[in-house]
Amino acid sequence: MRTIRSIPGNTQRLDGGAMFGNVPKALWSRWAPADEHNRIALACRAMLVEEPGRRVLCETGIGAFFPPKLRARFGVEEDRHVLLDSLAALGLTDADIDVVVLSHLHFDHAGGLLAAWAEGEAPKLLFPKAIFVVGAEAWARACAPHARDRASFIPELPALLEATGRLEVVEGDRSTTLGPDWRLHRSEGHTPGLLLAEVPTALGPVVFAGDLIPGVPWIHTPITMGYDRFPERLIDEKAALLADLVGRGGHLFLTHDPAVAVAEIVRDEHGRFGAGRTWPDPATLP
Repeated sequence: MRTIRSIPGNTQRLDGGAMFGNVPKALWSRWAPADEHNRIALACRAMLVEEPGRRVLCETGIGAFFPPKLRARFGVEEDRHVLLDSLAALGLTDADIDVVVLSHLHFDHAGGLLAAWAEGEAPKLLFPKAIFVVGAEAWARACAPHARDRASFIPELPALLEATGRLEVVEGDRSTTLGPDWRLHRSEGHTPGLLLAEVPTALGPVVFAGDLIPGVPWIHTPITMGYDRFPERLIDEKAALLADLVGRGGHLFLTHDPAVAVAEIVRDEHGRFGAGRTWPDPATLP
């Protein structure tokens, strides 16, 4: 039997204009109200998959690795490592995780791999027993970032991961570690080699949507982020994935939506994609 759980991590506030790209504020503010600094609330949740003999965690959120000044700059709201607290509420620690799947290595998706910041201490990698799974292109980008997204990566993280001897860099749509039940979708629109893990469940297929579709508003295909590398390509990739999921009764796990963890994907009479049934955060799903 396999179950999935939504595991809340640290929350964040980022500029709404950056999160909604070329969508005017008059429109996006209906979906995500802004604060006095024009920032919107974002979750950084992980997906825990429990299956016979192991626990797989899809991403780790932003964590608490930033020093106070950078924590304020990037809108991280808590100074503690919320993901670890959420695992503890289930009677688990990071040492109980067998596999960590990383869609990419931007800090708001991989920062939770590190212990909380402490004055004078070097970055420390958590998850001492886990195998870390990441796509080849995403790994290469993290090791040699472009000037446009260099600030999105944690410089020390690739060396820390490599030093464990527990790193699988995936080339195709399957992972040796995860096995044949897990399918890996690839996307280039947000960042090279974004890896979206799909797992079969009692609900039907569930895809961890990462930054291809950060939350419910972005299910609408024209909506992209200012952070996306190739927005037009992302729209095409999004449309193809959503059409595939509708045809298979699929769902998305949404990492950044503050209110929705999982959404059923539907299509209306005009051909527009949207969310059908949704599950809030935190949620235990069949």
